[in-house]
Amino acid sequence: MTKIPSRSPSDRHERLLEMRAERTFVDDDAVTAAIEEVDNSGLIPLLEEFVHLPRGRRRTLHLRSLLIGLHLCTQATGGKIVLERVTDILYFRTTPRMRALLDVPEYPDHDQGFEAAYAVVRRLFHAMKDAMNPSPLPCNKNLSRKEARELAANAAPDDLAEREQRLALFTEFILDASVRPLHSLLSELAEVSLGVDATPVRTFSRGRRTNGPELATDPDAGWYVREGDHRDPDTPVSDALRPPPLPAKKNHAKAPQRRKKTSLKKKYLFGYDAHLIVTRDAEHDVVLLDDGTPNPDVLPVLVLGVALDRPGHRPAYNGVKILNRMQDRGYKPGFLAGDRAYNNSEPDEWQLPIRAMGYKPVYDYRADQLGKQAGTDGAILVEGRWYCPSMPEPLINATIDLHAERIDQETWIRLIGARRGYRVMPKENADADGYQRMMCPAEAGKAQCPLKPHTLGRGIQLPLVDPEPSPAGPLKVCRQRTITVSPETGAKHWQALEYGGPEWQKIYFRLRNSVEGYNGYAKNPLAEGIEAAGSRRIRGIAAQTILLAFQLAHANRRKIKSWLETLALGGERPRRRTHHRRKTKDRGAWTPTGRLMPAT
Repeated sequence: MTKIPSRSPSDRHERLLEMRAERTFVDDDAVTAAIEEVDNSGLIPLLEEFVHLPRGRRRTLHLRSLLIGLHLCTQATGGKIVLERVTDILYFRTTPRMRALLDVPEYPDHDQGFEAAYAVVRRLFHAMKDAMNPSPLPCNKNLSRKEARELAANAAPDDLAEREQRLALFTEFILDASVRPLHSLLSELAEVSLGVDATPVRTFSRGRRTNGPELATDPDAGWYVREGDHRDPDTPVSDALRPPPLPAKKNHAKAPQRRKKTSLKKKYLFGYDAHLIVTRDAEHDVVLLDDGTPNPDVLPVLVLGVALDRPGHRPAYNGVKILNRMQDRGYKPGFLAGDRAYNNSEPDEWQLPIRAMGYKPVYDYRADQLGKQAGTDGAILVEGRWYCPSMPEPLINATIDLHAERIDQETWIRLIGARRGYRVMPKENADADGYQRMMCPAEAGKAQCPLKPHTLGRGIQLPLVDPEPSPAGPLKVCRQRTITVSPETGAKHWQALEYGGPEWQKIYFRLRNSVEGYNGYAKNPLAEGIEAAGSRRIRGIAAQTILLAFQLAHANRRKIKSWLETLALGGERPRRRTHHRRKTKDRGAWTPTGRLMPAT
């Protein structure tokens, strides 16, 4: 057996030093691209307005360099940000030429040098975060509930609101920068249709007992409950620890609701609701062309806005906050679809504001919201649309009867289609205040009515209305050619499309499926993994929002890159094959109780 010659400790150290010296540098082109990305985002002037660093020694790291480091970190980690990685990239993994360009000083490449550089990065990040923190509660300590209430009571609401606005602006700039390559294509769209949804994300903090004496180290987070509106019913002081909601109408106090006890098993995670708004081409299905490649006219689904809040709290407030900012950014309003948490809000909080912005809502309803929902001047609101008061009862109650199994799915589809002949039609577009002139279906040429003899004899293809006699005489909608419908009338349930019809199914499911699909895309553990607590290791709603915005921006860039590489352009083959997409299901077969099975 050959004897291995012994080596001295110094030789061993030299070999290990050689191994450790093999450091992989970030490519200069990648750093240059990150510099251009940050410089073009407009973030630096924005942050310099409100991130006022304390006087004293000159800062050795600038906000611009920190943002570039954060961007490079997402590229290196697949969408995750760890400040240690940011430090390593900025100080030790960029070439000397790039460090000089970023004005990043040189630190010794040993443990003390790294810790000194890491302290600089950490202090600057927290200074930026604190300037945008909308919470009065400190993180990283278990506050007693008494302390938390005192801090919330003594906080200045105007200061918190200003910080919340700064945080919203920051996320807006981050996300806008990620979709900048497609800005020109987005601006060519006649309108931008959106899907809104809240998805739970964990925070890097262990949840505490809801009714316990202390809050968690991330005091703004809460338990996400699988059922209902996802709000933790055991929370005793959650509303007192958040900024106040929009003021309610006078003399419109809500009756107090009894709290239900919730099993710990139903509390799925401790964290936040991430309210995401994604854009989607509502006019086209994402189907492949005959050559198996995507249609270049159909843009990929991208996230344009995000806001974090305690699970189940203030969905309307957060949604409207994002939409207001999007309107200021010049996006043209189109259809808007969300889950029931949004359209079950009070009209003053959700329905009326989004209609005032120009969005056309598309809703689904709970079982107790079906059938006739409201009325005005004799016209009745049935599942979101205005109809003739003499529309037959089987048509009014079609969806109720379907849920009660009094009719089958084929009958429901037929009855929903028959409603069109009784729909009250718009005579003109709504005015600036939302008021709209509407005319009865007989006046619109969609039906025949004996109360208006000039509408009779138009053909058997039009339904013949059978008004019920009344001692008070015909209703206003039956006496006049038109009526005026105010935006407040039936506002909670009104929607832009006929519920259950082919157009409603097309728009609603395209938007809802898109936002749900994006949630799953960004939660992929092999990529951004936004649901995992370990992908954002800094506590507090401000830090979590900042880090999540960078993650979603990375997901947008990943989606755009993947989409471009699967397109067949200029007669050339795509660089990558696309994922298989199933054919679109027949929308005419959908019903609220399941899809109509094809006849065998």
